[in-house]
Amino acid sequence: MPDELSILAAPVAAGLVVLLSHARLGEAVLARGIVFIDLAVAQLAALGALLAGVWIHDHDGGGTWMQALAGALLALAGALLIAAMCRRFAAWREALIGLVYVGAASSGVLAATAIPEGHHALTHLAAGDVLWVGWGDLLPITVATALLWLLTRVRGHAPGGATAPPARAFFSDALFYPAFAVMVSLSVPLVGVYLVFTSLIVPAIIRAALPRWSRLRTGLACGAAWVAGLLVSLLADSPSGPCVVVAMLLLAALCLAWSRTATHPPEHGYP
Repeated sequence: MPDELSILAAPVAAGLVVLLSHARLGEAVLARGIVFIDLAVAQLAALGALLAGVWIHDHDGGGTWMQALAGALLALAGALLIAAMCRRFAAWREALIGLVYVGAASSGVLAATAIPEGHHALTHLAAGDVLWVGWGDLLPITVATALLWLLTRVRGHAPGGATAPPARAFFSDALFYPAFAVMVSLSVPLVGVYLVFTSLIVPAIIRAALPRWSRLRTGLACGAAWVAGLLVSLLADSPSGPCVVVAMLLLAALCLAWSRTATHPPEHGYP
């Protein structure tokens, strides 16, 4: 049993890094009223990786770095497109973001038919298999998470020449959408689309439902749910990504049941 539990070290570390990087982004997503952007951008990142897989298969070159780059570029392009649509068609933004997601998902299914084991690759990018994440896989997202936290502390300029708080400067459109795309594109290959969405939204929902909870307390609760899901996956020999998703959803349900009144997230995307 100790040897089996040691397998969980890297997956637990992956969960902590993903939660650390995604919690603030999720609060901004709720505040902006663009909940489905994370699903759409995550699906675009998966599509980019699949398209790069088709290219690699046809030309016998490249590697996983090309898939990661393709995912990041397509996610960034999609995030900038969504930002433009939200400004121009604000009343329809959730519907348009949903169409981006459906288009990316359908294109992914088509791309998967063009490569060997495409169905397996599509399933992996959607559901994830975080139980088999290695320490070396964590380096890119760990570096990006450190940079993200530095960005949230860069001061900007508020109207009238005043200095804006660090979080307000970061959550402006110019920084938020590119940073969001990069973080999602790095986390999708590690944990899958479903767990990326859950890691973004569940902590934000818990803080909105239980405003007295600090970010630290919320993070510890979500981390405990992550560990519980991994343990169930290991002991029951079940897919790790869905197990963690269900554990975090149960945590969110308990917190919502505990909360007497739901509160709204801070306005303007500045958590």
